[in-house]
Amino acid sequence: MKAAVYWGCKIPTEQYAYEMSTRQVLPRFNIELVDLENVSCCGTPVRSVNTSAALYLSVRNLAIAGQTGLDNLLIPCNECHFMLSEARNRLDNDSEMQTKIQELLNEEGLEYPSNIKIWHTIDLLHDFVNIDTIRGKVRKPLEGLKFAVHPGCQIIRPSEIGRVDHPENPRKLDRLVEALGAQSIDYSEKLDCCGAALLYSHLDAALSLAGTKLRSVQTYGADGFVNTCPYCHTMYDARQKEAAATVGSKLTLSVVYYTQLLGHAIGIDHDKLGLHLNQSFDPERFTRRST
Repeated sequence: MKAAVYWGCKIPTEQYAYEMSTRQVLPRFNIELVDLENVSCCGTPVRSVNTSAALYLSVRNLAIAGQTGLDNLLIPCNECHFMLSEARNRLDNDSEMQTKIQELLNEEGLEYPSNIKIWHTIDLLHDFVNIDTIRGKVRKPLEGLKFAVHPGCQIIRPSEIGRVDHPENPRKLDRLVEALGAQSIDYSEKLDCCGAALLYSHLDAALSLAGTKLRSVQTYGADGFVNTCPYCHTMYDARQKEAAATVGSKLTLSVVYYTQLLGHAIGIDHDKLGLHLNQSFDPERFTRRST
């Protein structure tokens, strides 16, 4: 596959490890990424102020992806994936809005691409690459290690706009972890929010949500916590110490992107995967049974 990639704002400005590991891993599975030029924010920051402006920003990014002539677009960020998926669903079901947005696109010589396929990291690896192919690439099986996965809210809901996995029982990320030889534990808080949406308005509530979930996962004896969202990763990794203090617990859980976990299992050096950028990462505990 040759796919355009829309990184959004947070990944290239803060969550470098996600980009690094994605760029390292996907070519090993014959996926070539084509970077987009002149893209903008997905529209999330203005969504509550001006819905039409947010919609236009999302569709504009889709239109730029369409200019590449490629049929596939990878959006690794959960938030961006939601925004662009929602925008496409709106235009495909609202001809009046599609006409209005297309008139704005015409000013830049852009056209809405109704046929482009939107992928997220999870379904690209699970549905396109597939579990057997991933299992066949593993060089350092993660046998004996247990991980808890966090799919995140915005790639599983709302289901009517077409999401990455089942809204109530998402299992794709679990199966991807299991393909590496590890165990993906089942836990009751799996669908709980990370708290990122409240970070700038209700800090204590946001940290409490993150800390409560991490505390539960640690209680279950997990060796690590796996996610695929830059916003969730910020809460569980960079904010882990603050979250621990908020819930009154000592948290020592290694939080990793799935692309980092996959990269380790197929033999890519940790520095190339950006694991040194993960503030919670404990290499000794992480690799003690997977060398």
